[in-house]
Amino acid sequence: MQTLFLTLVLGLIAILQAQANPDLYKNVLGRWYLKAEIADKDVSEKNVEVVGPMTITALEGGNLEAKNTILMNGQCQEVKLVLEKTHEPRKFTAYGGERHVFIERTHVKDHYILYCEGQLKGQQVRMAKLVGRDSESNEEALEEFRKFVEDTGFNPEKIFIPEQKEACTPEEV
Repeated sequence: MQTLFLTLVLGLIAILQAQANPDLYKNVLGRWYLKAEIADKDVSEKNVEVVGPMTITALEGGNLEAKNTILMNGQCQEVKLVLEKTHEPRKFTAYGGERHVFIERTHVKDHYILYCEGQLKGQQVRMAKLVGRDSESNEEALEEFRKFVEDTGFNPEKIFIPEQKEACTPEEV
C-alpha cells in the first residue's frame, strides 16, 4: 500500500512539473534585455562595456539556449549558454552540472530573475540578473530585484546596471 501511495505521489509530482514547464518555456523564449545584475564575487576577467539583447531558444529535450553579444575591452564577443532541463520546474543546469540556474517570475509583466549558483574558476559563486522584454528601465521591476537581492544575501549596493545596445558588431571596434 505504501509503495502504491509513493508511486502515485511521484507520478502526480511529475505531472505537475510537466504542466509547469510548458508555460515557462512559452514565456521565456525570445528576446530579453539585461536590466540589472549582481554577483557575490568578482567574476569578470575583463571589463564588460555594453551588452546586447539576449535570445533564448528551445532546444531538443526541453533544454534552452541563451545567446547574446557583449562588448568587452573593445571587442565584440558572442556568448552562448545551454541550460539543461532538470526534473524541477524553473531549474536548469549549465556547464555539465557545475552551475544551477533558476528562472523566477517577477510580479512585473515581462520581467524575470535569472539566479545562478555553482562553481566558477574553482570557487563557489552566486549571480542574479533581472531581464525584461524591452530595454527601458522599469523601477517596479528593479525594486523587486533589489528585494530579491537582499533576501538572498547579496549586497544591494553592488547591483550593476549595464549599458544597453541593440547589437554589437565587430565593425564598431
